[in-house]
Amino acid sequence: MASNSASTLLWGGRFTGAIDDLMMQFNESLSFDKTLYKVDLQGSATYAKGLHKLHILDDDELEKLLSGLKQVEKEWDDGVFKIEPKSDEDIHTANERRLAELIGGQVAGKLHTGRSRNDQVATDLRLWSGEQLDAISTILKDLLRVCAAQADANLPILMPGYTHLQRAQPVRFSHWLLAHATFLVGDLERLKGVRERTSACPLGVGALAGNPFGIDRDFLAKDLGFASVHPNSLAAVADRDFVVDILQWASLLMAHLSRLSEDLILFATAEFGFIQVADAYSTGSSLMPQKKNPDSLELIRGKAGRVQGQAYGFLATLKSLPTSYNKDLQESVEPLLDCVKTVSHCLLIMQGVIGTLGINGDRMRAALTADMLATDVADYLVRKGVPFRQTHHIAGAVVRRAEERSISISELPLDDLKQISDQFEADITEVFDFEKSVERRTAKGGTSKSAVKAQIAAIEKLLS
Repeated sequence: MASNSASTLLWGGRFTGAIDDLMMQFNESLSFDKTLYKVDLQGSATYAKGLHKLHILDDDELEKLLSGLKQVEKEWDDGVFKIEPKSDEDIHTANERRLAELIGGQVAGKLHTGRSRNDQVATDLRLWSGEQLDAISTILKDLLRVCAAQADANLPILMPGYTHLQRAQPVRFSHWLLAHATFLVGDLERLKGVRERTSACPLGVGALAGNPFGIDRDFLAKDLGFASVHPNSLAAVADRDFVVDILQWASLLMAHLSRLSEDLILFATAEFGFIQVADAYSTGSSLMPQKKNPDSLELIRGKAGRVQGQAYGFLATLKSLPTSYNKDLQESVEPLLDCVKTVSHCLLIMQGVIGTLGINGDRMRAALTADMLATDVADYLVRKGVPFRQTHHIAGAVVRRAEERSISISELPLDDLKQISDQFEADITEVFDFEKSVERRTAKGGTSKSAVKAQIAAIEKLLS
């Protein structure tokens, strides 16, 4: 069924037939891009100033436009903006239509001089993305501060370190937490590059060929707070690489949050019992009253796949587009909006989880077993002058002997040890001390107190 007249639309001048109702719904984007209303109005205000510099607008017209744009913004802010479904297909047409109603079409109609929705939407997306990335950067820094504070507060706690999910060597709980923080530091550093590449101004390039009135694009960029001017008009209207940058950056960040979530989910089980997730970030079972489920962490783990899927999906949209603007690019908006919301919420939730985490140091300590010091046995022999490749085999023989006798390697008598290697002496007992084992790892990046404190200090310095 076709009931919508094309004549009411910005592009309807050459159309005489009505627009199919489903096509109107299929084509519209206001339902989601209304989120951009503030940056759209901001871009229009700057563009009006640019037209004023060209004397296309006189002083009175500029004042009317700027005042009208503020009125439109206030209506959105106050939640009273009335959408016209038959004409408002996107945020740009909605704002322009309302502006004309407020100040008259004669003046409002001049605002679009030399401007296209192609450079308008590209500008809106970049402005909005820049603001959101700055906000995400702040939240990510707050999460790192919480991680550093927890690491500092729990420095004495020892726990098993794992490889292949098998107990490997003793480490500090703080060291484990800072391992995850290290990945997040990398995300923060990569975010700076993404933010810089987003800050290129496409406004003033028109539909694809450039502005015919010689508008000052450097002025437009500076007034809007962009770091640079996008250098090519054809590329500018079709450039959504910054969206890909954001989605791919977010995909890696979410992978890191998912891995942290997985560790915490495991550590919260009765089998581990290392930590407790606070009630504020847990839910229960509709059937089993005893259950306390770490749903916050499971949702973060699940949403990682959602964000990664958005990145792969939009990249597939881009891969076969011909040069310049195509309507396919509208598909950049929804995944971008959803990604930013998802990432922000996940970071805030993880910040709350880490900040309120219950830490069971006694349970972690009880999970340490002497066989985790087998490498320390090998290192003991290295200090006696035995080559490591030999000490590795000797330590393996010690583990095997203890298994045969169903005792711990720390319980093997010195006579048994000497049968394996005459390098063993009475001071071998000093090896079987978890605290000393951890404290031997003093090199940068290790798990001794001094090395962990250095890691905390480095994060605090980065955040300062």
